[in-house]
Amino acid sequence: MTSPSKIAVRELPLFPLPEVVLFPGRPLPLHIFEFRYRIMMNTILESDRRFGVLLYDPVRGQVSNIGCCAEIVQYERLPDDRLKMFTLGQQRFRVLEYVREKPYKVGLVEWMEDNPPEQDLRPLATEVEQLLQDVVRLSAKLTDQNIELPENIPELPTELSYWVASNLYGVASEQQALLETQDTGIRLKREAEILTSTRNHLAARTVLKDTFN
Repeated sequence: MTSPSKIAVRELPLFPLPEVVLFPGRPLPLHIFEFRYRIMMNTILESDRRFGVLLYDPVRGQVSNIGCCAEIVQYERLPDDRLKMFTLGQQRFRVLEYVREKPYKVGLVEWMEDNPPEQDLRPLATEVEQLLQDVVRLSAKLTDQNIELPENIPELPTELSYWVASNLYGVASEQQALLETQDTGIRLKREAEILTSTRNHLAARTVLKDTFN
């Protein structure tokens, strides 16, 4: 994975997306059709292929000020000038100010890192991975499907925390809170809570299924 430049502050083209929270190391396929974003992507392709993804709340009309940088890894130009892209999450950032609004947003951003851990996070990461295994096993039993975790789940605590967060579905606000957290331990603990709740819910449904079948 390529890291953004270590410049503390830089200008970054910004792409607000509803219900999408990008995390470092995670893929994001995109279909670019809106005119202003076609302009943006064509400009980016001529530079360092990086732009910022921010969560947009269409109900409140608000754009989050913390997001994740994406790098265009592959792209396909369609006949009508639309673009199909495969991007990969890089480093998180905070928007300090907007330097331009049209034809697309450009912000002055600073990069964000997690604080150094004060304790060994491997036991917590192992707990989260075990909870994942439980959730997948119960989901498979409940749906009578063969569901397995991918073999390439990250082992390092921080990367694992991003992987888990990116695979939470339908909870963009929760994902945004996890993205904004600058403590891997806190992120993993919150994910353990979410997975425990999910596991307990699935276990209860499995008992009901076994009872009535």
